[in-house]
Amino acid sequence: MTAARRPVQKPVKVTDEAALIRCTAGDGLIREEVWKDAEGKVIRFNLAFINFHLFSGDNGRVLGYDSAHGQPHRHFAGGVEVIEPVPYGVLFDRFLAEIELLKSRSCL
Repeated sequence: MTAARRPVQKPVKVTDEAALIRCTAGDGLIREEVWKDAEGKVIRFNLAFINFHLFSGDNGRVLGYDSAHGQPHRHFAGGVEVIEPVPYGVLFDRFLAEIELLKSRSCL
């Protein structure tokens, strides 16, 4: 007799938003994508601040946080660093605070 298999539920994308943002160097874009599991836990995310006036590499991504490849990491002006896992809300607040600092820059 074989054990009954529980159906695997795919993550559900619950947030897919973009917002224009005014910056000293020129307008930029904030992107947020979030996926949750069946229990409502954030299991994947992608946050990006895109501004070609500040940084033209990496498709304009000046700052970003994501969980691609199962490990949270931070992108900044073409560099990538692994970060300690923290709750998504904490990371989102950190992301917005960093953007506030970057908005007033005319270059990197």
